[in-house]
Amino acid sequence: MSAHAMEEMAEDMLKILDVEEAVLRGQVIRVEKDDPRGTKYIVVGTALDKHSPVGILGRFASNGRYLIITVYEQ
Repeated sequence: MSAHAMEEMAEDMLKILDVEEAVLRGQVIRVEKDDPRGTKYIVVGTALDKHSPVGILGRFASNGRYLIITVYEQ
């Protein structure tokens, strides 16, 4: 998770478990291939409370891990 994503998560009063829940149970709603740094995937799911929508923007790093670039409450 990037430092920017951690800051945004804190600003929206989300916890890491909210983000994990959204990534694990959410859906990829958009794929953006126009970034020279790599394809970005936008995932939307819900926080642990099952009501608060959470958006996650990230990309797969060269090591195959999903790097979360930013997080936001929708």
